[in-house]
Amino acid sequence: MDIIGIVAEYNPFHLGHLYQLDSTKRHFPGDTPVVAVMSGDFVQRGEAAMYSKFARAEAACRSGVDLVVELPLPWAISSAEGFAQGAVGLLGSLGVTHLSFGSELGSAAPLEQLADILLDEQIYYIVKQRLKAQPELSFAAARELAVAEKSGELAQYLKMPNNILGVEYLKTIRKLKLPIEPFTVKRIGSAHDSAGTDGPKSASEIRQMLGRGESIRGLVPERAEKVFEAERGQGRELADKSLMEIALLSRLRMLDKSAFEESADAGGGLGARIFEAVQSAATLDEVFERAKTRRYALSRVRRACLCAALGIKEGMNRNAVPYARVLAANEKGCKLLREITAVSPLPLITKAAHINKLSSDCTEVFAVGAKAHDLYVLSYSQNQHRTAGQDWRTGPQIVKN
Repeated sequence: MDIIGIVAEYNPFHLGHLYQLDSTKRHFPGDTPVVAVMSGDFVQRGEAAMYSKFARAEAACRSGVDLVVELPLPWAISSAEGFAQGAVGLLGSLGVTHLSFGSELGSAAPLEQLADILLDEQIYYIVKQRLKAQPELSFAAARELAVAEKSGELAQYLKMPNNILGVEYLKTIRKLKLPIEPFTVKRIGSAHDSAGTDGPKSASEIRQMLGRGESIRGLVPERAEKVFEAERGQGRELADKSLMEIALLSRLRMLDKSAFEESADAGGGLGARIFEAVQSAATLDEVFERAKTRRYALSRVRRACLCAALGIKEGMNRNAVPYARVLAANEKGCKLLREITAVSPLPLITKAAHINKLSSDCTEVFAVGAKAHDLYVLSYSQNQHRTAGQDWRTGPQIVKN
């Protein structure tokens, strides 16, 4: 049986995501089920999501995804490589046969060529030489120059964020020897993190609009908008980021230097830089500005700060994701879930309490995510929704067709 997999953050689910989903479904015959592996309350760019993982998963299922499982926190806020390895590896364990992803290029073949080039160990020897000769270069810049030496114009595609993630997905498929076929949909509308006038608005534009208190009606699917409206009505929306920033900065100020140095994505002296920045900065943005350099890009600084605040240690995501937690499913997804459970080597979690019956790796990963959810809910405007322990009490959102 064919199963389509998608790696997503859905922050929030919008018309561009619907376009990818519909384009993918049209490509495959019959009623092929779609499984999405989705980031939880914190996302790969190093910040909190606009809505909780449960609301975003429900919105996705109401919009056509059949089953949503969580990408646990240590992988969700990792580098592009770690993010891809966790997500695609998890999809492979669930029996996914095809991976659909958006890309600026819209063609898988050149991205597959880049994946093969980046899996050649010689590339990283060239990268090391570049960084030694030009220590001000970021790793990404040095890697792009190294790829240009090997492939010429192909390297230009590594400037584009969706292409970069697509290449990392393809690398993971090859490294893990997964029987997954790639399928890419050309991205339409606004570029990543940019404003535009044609086609669907980007997730970053929509988040900015929400932060200004503007309506996003017509920019997200109607069924998803109903979920988000309900969340807003209950005060469960991260429109005002100041509460979250205060919570994170408070946590960072309480940590000693070793906590920064031991956190994920903070090697090479970055942890020490962040620690020094935290001692005098009045805002998170000031911390980021003081810690970043040409070598340490803003995105990496943001992730390293978040890892320190949430207790994500270096190496926590070194192995494969140890379980699959179900966040939402529709009727087809529930049927698929029963079929996957019968054959998957991974434990599938529908009740959080079942985590305690699993290995220490499972309990450690789940617990760090649950504590992060406790911090996340402090951003809600109504006190009754700020209670701790909600991640242990919330089950999957079951969507009736």
